[in-house]
Amino acid sequence: MNITQHTDYALRLLIYLGACPERRVTIKEVAEAFDISRSHLMKIVNRLVADGIVDGARGKGGGLRLARPPERIVVGDIVRRMEPGFELVECFGSQSNCLLTSRCRLKGALHAALQAFLASLDGVTLAELIAPDAKVRQLLRVEAFSPAP
Repeated sequence: MNITQHTDYALRLLIYLGACPERRVTIKEVAEAFDISRSHLMKIVNRLVADGIVDGARGKGGGLRLARPPERIVVGDIVRRMEPGFELVECFGSQSNCLLTSRCRLKGALHAALQAFLASLDGVTLAELIAPDAKVRQLLRVEAFSPAP
């Protein structure tokens, strides 16, 4: 199973925001950090803002930040929100032309595997992905915030 690029970028964005809790981050900054399209990232941001996961503010001093603590952002929830569907095989959808559909046990096995995959992600929070580790900030080239004197 592959998650879409859309979901991958959403998770990267959330990790970046989680690594910068003391300030707002711009879309440009995240796009440059991960070398991804700003317009593609904007679509992802709009979805996450609409879902109440990211707080976005326009204008001077604007930018993005997490709308809730990282401990309350569950990776499985994000994957479910961002993925367009989980049809691992044709018979998961409403239209199936497979001759085995009426007697197939593979569908059940794949469904169980999908549920296990999602359950595993339900056990992971954003906080765990950005654990208080300066290495994440280093890899993202995020400077520690120093308030002006």
